[in-house]
Amino acid sequence: MADQTKVYVVDDDEAIRDSIGMMLDSVGLDWASYDSAISFLDALDDTFQGCLVLDIRMPGMSGLDLQDELASRKVSIPIIFITGHGDIPMAVEAMRKGAVDFIRKPFRDQELLDRVNEALAIEEETRDQQQELQEMQAAVEKLTPREKEVFGRVAEGQANKVIAIELGISERTVEIHRSQVMHKTGSRSLADLVKLRLRLEDN
Repeated sequence: MADQTKVYVVDDDEAIRDSIGMMLDSVGLDWASYDSAISFLDALDDTFQGCLVLDIRMPGMSGLDLQDELASRKVSIPIIFITGHGDIPMAVEAMRKGAVDFIRKPFRDQELLDRVNEALAIEEETRDQQQELQEMQAAVEKLTPREKEVFGRVAEGQANKVIAIELGISERTVEIHRSQVMHKTGSRSLADLVKLRLRLEDN
């Protein structure tokens, strides 16, 4: 895990915050706690990474409201909801909106810890994928306008001869551009180029 990875605990009950904090301390996980959704949002910045343990029902802004607010800000952080018995329908709704899981009060420490470890693994994988995507985008940005044209057509399955005719250039020139595209994007095959194009289109 990255050095900045933390478990963020948001609950208006101080006893629960302290209890969860002691559990996280016992397994060497960094954590920070907040007594309301608003106090968490006030502290939130680009350095936050890890997962969020969030009470679903709190005075003022609820856990669900915070989940919606984070989504509107495009903040992607795995959320584990803590719920009371009567909050199950709300928890199911939270899952539909992307929460990792929910656990019911009272919960066992190991149950919460298992969920936290799962959420941290998800966050780390997502972060790695985002970094990979940024590197892909940077590689494509290095292409010249003509190379981008060739890249797009090659990735769509067009033959060099067809590309040459449609762009009004020689087949040899297409081959040179194609070679440059492969080199600059780190692609080793046509399949790599197709995967790169699809990945960028999906995002």
